[in-house]
Amino acid sequence: MKLFSPVFALLIAVATPTLADMNARVSAPWDGKKVPAGQQCTLHGGKGKTPPFQVTGIPVGTVMLVVEYNDKSFSKLSSKGGHGTIGYPVKGTSGTFPAVPGLSANLPGGVRVIKKARSTGDYASAGYLPPCSGGRGNKYQADVKAVSAAGKVLAKAKMDLGRY
Repeated sequence: MKLFSPVFALLIAVATPTLADMNARVSAPWDGKKVPAGQQCTLHGGKGKTPPFQVTGIPVGTVMLVVEYNDKSFSKLSSKGGHGTIGYPVKGTSGTFPAVPGLSANLPGGVRVIKKARSTGDYASAGYLPPCSGGRGNKYQADVKAVSAAGKVLAKAKMDLGRY
């Protein structure tokens, strides 16, 4: 029986979905390596929007993807949605999600601002703050969370946005 217990536990662990099952990636014109021209903040000549993106492996019971946008190279905005946290409604276990305007709390299609960017002064934003490092090669990334109607995080994924 001792031999059966570890094998049984392993089978349960393999059959149980993990947080790593969900996958998120940006869509064209974003490539996850370099922020596309024009997608930076207005202070640097852009009219940036969030990147459009695709997600697979969304757990059953997910009602919203909560996406925390971050500048991993700038400590004050490097985590927990430093560049804003946006909620995208979900139907199904995979989907394509649209780009939405930066610097705005007025978003289309049921998408909403969960938390505005933590930037201040000239960099303040009512929602998502597009990349705004001035082209110094900062690394932008997003944490994508699948959330149930009860507010429980069902899965997580990281999404590389690119460098600017």
